[in-house]
Amino acid sequence: MTELRHADFDSVVEIMQELGTQIVVWGDDESAKTLHSKREFKTDADRRAHNFLNEKLAALFPGTPIVSEEDVTHSDMRPERYWLIDPIDGTASWYEGFDGFVTQAAYIEKAEPLFGVIHSPITGCTWTAVRGDGGRLNGKRLPRLRPSQRLVVIDNTPEPRGITAELMKQISATGYRESGSLGLKSALVADGSVDLFVKRVAVRDWDIASAAVLLREVGGCLALPSGMPFIFDGQFTKTSGVVVARDPALLGLALNAIADIEST
Repeated sequence: MTELRHADFDSVVEIMQELGTQIVVWGDDESAKTLHSKREFKTDADRRAHNFLNEKLAALFPGTPIVSEEDVTHSDMRPERYWLIDPIDGTASWYEGFDGFVTQAAYIEKAEPLFGVIHSPITGCTWTAVRGDGGRLNGKRLPRLRPSQRLVVIDNTPEPRGITAELMKQISATGYRESGSLGLKSALVADGSVDLFVKRVAVRDWDIASAAVLLREVGGCLALPSGMPFIFDGQFTKTSGVVVARDPALLGLALNAIADIEST
């Protein structure tokens, strides 16, 4: 990370917040809600956000590649260093007028996320992290996560369904919270608002890269459902999903429960 300074990252945070303001405005623009892909739920707002971030980051970091969720293709041969952006994570939430969407970006060197920012425009929350310098929420340093008797699970449905519902019974969860974006759900684990997030569908690196830095800096856990590390290299899609947990003991509990549920 020798070529980047904290001031550079501060500028990126400002860009993400500026984009967040635009995304909220687009919520009242019917043309922004034009669907370009019903299957992947891609709107004109996604394209606009993609173009905005590409232009701003290219001006701030000339010569540094930018990989976006909105790119037409994604090569498994990744640059040594690059920006990985998710212009709107949780587009369906934005489209329906809910607050569960974010804009997020991560800086990656040698397959390791070194900086991440997740901005929630409606709630006004911005989570940031730089490797070795802790995680922050709206500029205030977050404490290290600690084991707790509380066990709040988060997912994107009003009531827990599928494996989330089964998992909650298996691990005797004490509560549940609904939220849309994968990045947002992971950030809420990192800041201590909730304790566990499990997704057993395909997850892409841009969904989780920003949160990966944040979780590492506060002592949280990020893994594949198999228990293997979530690696930011090779294919961008992790078909098995992801597990985000408050601490190693809870991660182990969740992994064992998932294995038991899926073996029956």
